[in-house]
Amino acid sequence: MASEEKIKALMEKLESGIKAVFESEQYKAYLKAMSKFHNYSFGNVMLILLQCPNASLVAGFHKWKKDFGRTVKKGEHGIQILAPCPHKRFVEQEVEKPDGTKEKESVLIVQQGFKVAYVFDVSQTAGRELPTLGVDKLTGDVQHYDEFYKAIESIAPVPIEFRPTTEHSEGCYNHKEQKIYINEDLSQIQTVSVMIHETAHAILHALPVENGKIVGKPEKDRRTREVEAESVAYIVCQHFGIETGDSSFAYVTSWSKNKELPELKASLECISKTASKMIEDIERNCPCLDIAKDTEVKKECVSR
Repeated sequence: MASEEKIKALMEKLESGIKAVFESEQYKAYLKAMSKFHNYSFGNVMLILLQCPNASLVAGFHKWKKDFGRTVKKGEHGIQILAPCPHKRFVEQEVEKPDGTKEKESVLIVQQGFKVAYVFDVSQTAGRELPTLGVDKLTGDVQHYDEFYKAIESIAPVPIEFRPTTEHSEGCYNHKEQKIYINEDLSQIQTVSVMIHETAHAILHALPVENGKIVGKPEKDRRTREVEAESVAYIVCQHFGIETGDSSFAYVTSWSKNKELPELKASLECISKTASKMIEDIERNCPCLDIAKDTEVKKECVSR
């Protein structure tokens, strides 16, 4: 199959996958995949999930052998992803000279293209044992909770305050006051999850305030905002081994029912970029939370 046909087929697989993934159980699986491969684009995470639902660590054929002492098992088929492939070419453009005259010149431009690349999951390889990755499963308490709290607080764009328990919600982002409020009687897991959820709202959905009054209206409807914030919180918590449950995804199917593909793509890309940035910022602000700090395996395996 020619390269252009492979790319076209992969793009068609991606688009059909985006529509299908919003069925509740598939969406949960997609977010879990994104928590493992947060350095990948949302599209490549989707392609990995569609072809190898149980993938946990992926790398190219030669990287497994050269860097990790493992070889791809005979008969294994690679997972197709789209790799950036910039190419240069000269084009004729009209250029204005210092004296005001114009003439055509040959100008070198760089255009972004893509090529099909192949990666393999660790389950498709054999060889040298890899260091154990990730953190222990957590129950009601969060390991390094104080550090986690401080790390989230440091990346939130607004102050975070505790409030007396309210029946209306476990927390909120107050647009007018430009503050995040968290109920004071939550468990450590709930506190961390709600802090990330509301921080995502503050980053993605904050409305401007002038003279103590909210100006403007939200660009996205309430259900879209909630899906985005909850998805970001789920990915970040999953990445750090914090199990938060998935009951909140029950409405994902109905939310996406009448959405067009470009809108679904936009939300997935927004979720992917926001979660990835939050994970990186949390790990940078609190090195003890960086689950890859003692090994380069994870960083190497998930490089684009």
